[in-house]
Parts: sequence; C-alpha cells; structure tokens
Amino acid sequence: MATGEFAYAMNSNRFLGAPPLADQPFAVLGIPFDGAVTNRPGARFGPAEIRRASLMLCDGIHPHFDVTPLGLLGDALDLRLPNASPLADVRRLIEDQAAALMARHHCVVLGGDHSITLPLLRAASRLHGPLALVHFDAHCDTWSEHFGEPSGHGTWTFEAIQEGLVLAEHTVQIGLRSSGEREAREYVRDRGGMILTARDLRGKDGHDLAGVITEIRQKIGSRPCYLTLDIDCLDPAFAPGTGTPEPAGMTSSQVMTFLEELAVLSLVGMDCVEVAPAYDHAELTSQAAAAFVWTYLSGQVAKRAVKSR
Repeated sequence: MATGEFAYAMNSNRFLGAPPLADQPFAVLGIPFDGAVTNRPGARFGPAEIRRASLMLCDGIHPHFDVTPLGLLGDALDLRLPNASPLADVRRLIEDQAAALMARHHCVVLGGDHSITLPLLRAASRLHGPLALVHFDAHCDTWSEHFGEPSGHGTWTFEAIQEGLVLAEHTVQIGLRSSGEREAREYVRDRGGMILTARDLRGKDGHDLAGVITEIRQKIGSRPCYLTLDIDCLDPAFAPGTGTPEPAGMTSSQVMTFLEELAVLSLVGMDCVEVAPAYDHAELTSQAAAAFVWTYLSGQVAKRAVKSR
C-alpha cells in the first residue's frame, strides 16, 4: 500500500478504510440504535468504534483466508434513525433501508442493540425466504416478553421464529449462559434447533471444536443462513464493553474458530451488535468486534474467489 493510500485509510471513518459504497459486492452498514436496551445503554456508539478499531487491520489481508475484503467492500456509513421513536417505527425504517441494500450487496451490519436483528431478518427473508440462523450470544433472546416489554433486544429470536423468518429446526445458538426460565432457555432446542451453551464449550478450542462445527454444518445444510453475533457471547474478560455482560463466556479464539470454519455455509448476511464503548477497556471489545467482522468478510471473499475460478 502506498503512503498516500495508507494515510487515506487511517484518516477515514469507514470500515478498513474502504471507499464509500457504490457497486461493490460487499457492504458494511452501521445502525446506531440502542433504544431497546434493558441494562446499560451506549451501543448506538458501537458502529463508530468498530470502524475505528478496524483501521489497525492495515492492508486487511486475513492470515487464514489469505484474502482482503478491500477492493470488493464499500461502506454505506450509518442509517439515520430517530432514537426516540417507537421501536416498531424504527424497525420499519431499518427493514426498508436494509432491504434495498441487501438486494444489491452482501451486507454486514454494525450495531446497535440486538433489537435491530429482527428487521434485518425481515429484509433478508424478503429475498431468500425462511432462513437458517447462527446466533452467538450469552442470552437466548427467546423471551415472549422481556422486563415487561413485549418486543426488544431479548425477544427478537422468538419473534423471528413466530413470524416464520427463521426456521427453528435450522437455528443454532452458541454461547448461551444467562439466567432465565426453562421455556425461554430451551425454546430453540424444543423446536428441533441446536444449542451449544458456554458450559458445553468450556475447555474446547481449535481441533476440539471440530466435532460441534461438523454438527452445525449438518444442521444448517445448504439453506440460506444469517449470522448474528452479540459481542456478549464473549466472556467480559474479552469484551467488557457491552450492555449486559455475563461471566463464564466464550473466548475470542473460540469465536474466531467458529467464524473461520462456518464460512462455508450459504451465508447471506451478518450483524455484530451490543458493542457499548463507554464500558470498554483498552478497546478490547471494539477490537474483537472489528476482527470478527473482518474474518466474516474475508471468508465470504475467499469463497467468492473459489467460485469464480
């Protein structure tokens, strides 16, 4: 990279210093909304910090996939949203704008709280029909109501299944460990889906994860699949900057292994949510989020390169 190009990348407020979105096949989009949080607010500032952290990835060449998203990636910047409007109205705005982008690009979304995933799934299902789902999270997000709210960042998975956006039997939840009644905790498994709790994954890494990764691939199959990554799937030691931290979580290397090995799925989009920079330390959380998004994009770019040969 020439000196001028490097200076441009370091000074831009775009993911990896990518240019503005035009006709590139891959798009990054920020949704700075946290109007549905139930604990600590601040995830609306996540997109900016994830982008800033991504600038330290330099030329963006991934050490596992040996490709870079740069050249195929554009940054659509952030949606403009009314944070004080009713959640249903905000979700309609997200869905309509996301659907227009998804029709032309493979989109990765930077959140924002996890309530934004429901309208993203609505938009994606318009294009692809009912979806398989890979869901990284400390929380099940399958409550029928959450802290007295009928809809929010703890209900979106329940709503997505109820609406037929997501196929419960082809849903995989990874990293769950929070408190909650059995009906909510086991909602996906009771309907034929798969749950890998943080306890299930304790002590497993690298080759130890091969067996469960094979199971996930079999569960998802070749169906169109959406991937959502709540940063609180990580233990707070790896991601303190989030609104609802839960001890005894996943490690960064575990999540990275899953992302690398699940890149072969028929993925149609991704979001990374619940990064709340005000509670972060030494940029641990935003750095992890940027690396995860970069890895997802690199995996899709590598797969695209193979198909084009």
